[in-house]
Amino acid sequence: MNDFKTKYGKTALVAGASEGLGAAWCHEMAAMGMDIVMLARRSAPLEETAQHIRSKYGVEVTTLACDLADPDIIRTIDDMLAGKAIDVLIYNAALSHIGPFMSADIESQIKIATVNMITPMRLLHHYGGAMVGRRKGAVIMMASIAGFQGSGFLAVYASTKAFDRVLAESLWYEWKHKGVDVIACCAGATATPNYLNTKPAKMSLLAPRVQAPEEVVAECMQKLGTVPSFVTGTGNKLATFMMKLMPRYISVKIMGDTARSMYGINE
Repeated sequence: MNDFKTKYGKTALVAGASEGLGAAWCHEMAAMGMDIVMLARRSAPLEETAQHIRSKYGVEVTTLACDLADPDIIRTIDDMLAGKAIDVLIYNAALSHIGPFMSADIESQIKIATVNMITPMRLLHHYGGAMVGRRKGAVIMMASIAGFQGSGFLAVYASTKAFDRVLAESLWYEWKHKGVDVIACCAGATATPNYLNTKPAKMSLLAPRVQAPEEVVAECMQKLGTVPSFVTGTGNKLATFMMKLMPRYISVKIMGDTARSMYGINE
């Protein structure tokens, strides 16, 4: 606990913090003795998770219910922080559309791209840049194995996750000698409320196991400071390795066929 705070600082900001992976990250940071700044869209689950963390760990928890697509999001967060520094930035927030690209209007797709790419880039530039100035801090970007190749029926989401991974890997190189550790955590199917609410069909016995959020977080904590990105879970690692050995069109077809089967997409 003390080693983590000594290395990185005392305050963690978690975007997409109210449940699932975000809540798991908040619990992990609080267990390290970190104060937490929690951002999420919905106020009720955000406050419920925050109160649980306050009661369990006795750390300071600040919440902000906000729209992460807001172009003034940095000013909104800074007004709430009132000068408090962010030492660990965890970007877990994400929007997605499951279905044919043309079945969602362009404004919805732009909002997905904004929340998944533009806003984390804003936060990285602002809070990550301050970490570089202090020569101390950490950034964790939640990416996805969906972004390793084209993923039919997840077109915009998968594209944004490719962006997140490459951005994090690039900053890992730029910032690794400036006291700031950056990592992209590339998860597969994870048993979060958002994933379960999509009601995916049961996958084949050969499909990677759905992980618990706490498993993903624990793996990332072990990898932080050692690699620019990694794939969580043994099954996901094997599947990703095998997909890289295939011709590109086959791996893209597998992803599209899998999404079509999981979500009963007919067109």
